[in-house]
Amino acid sequence: MSDADKTTPAGTDRGSTRSRRALSYSRFVVLIPVIGLFAGAVTLTVLAGAQTVTTILRTFEGEYAKSDAVLHFIELADVFLLSTVLYIMSLGLFELFIDDTIPLPAWLVIHDLDDLKKKLVGVITVVLAVSFLGAVVKGVEPLSLLHEGVGIAAVVIAMGYFLKAKHHG
Repeated sequence: MSDADKTTPAGTDRGSTRSRRALSYSRFVVLIPVIGLFAGAVTLTVLAGAQTVTTILRTFEGEYAKSDAVLHFIELADVFLLSTVLYIMSLGLFELFIDDTIPLPAWLVIHDLDDLKKKLVGVITVVLAVSFLGAVVKGVEPLSLLHEGVGIAAVVIAMGYFLKAKHHG
């Protein structure tokens, strides 16, 4: 076979075309974390949904005082928010690597990794706030509460700085 037979009409090498095609298909490796994150989101949602029903029933049966019910619901909100984080990560990776044409609300459309980071930072901030609220309702020792609050504040400030630095280039 001559050298002319080894190239495509556009002048590219067939091996190079195969390599490009193989690399193009390698993006489907991302399906593993997409499926894993989605399965985690569904699992946490179902688990928290079942615990919500249990909490409602126990509250109406008189097993939980009002403050206990409030604490349970705050903890459940935390689990639901975590499941939302997993769901957004799953959708975001799917959009970025597999198919960006799936119909989603405008606020959930992700065009690049920075869009995904911004959405995650927002949800993580809410998760941290709910977690702190749970500690407040539990009546955690004031010094421990202060340490937790300072730690959460440091993380939120760092995430805000990260987003601002990325935005300003």
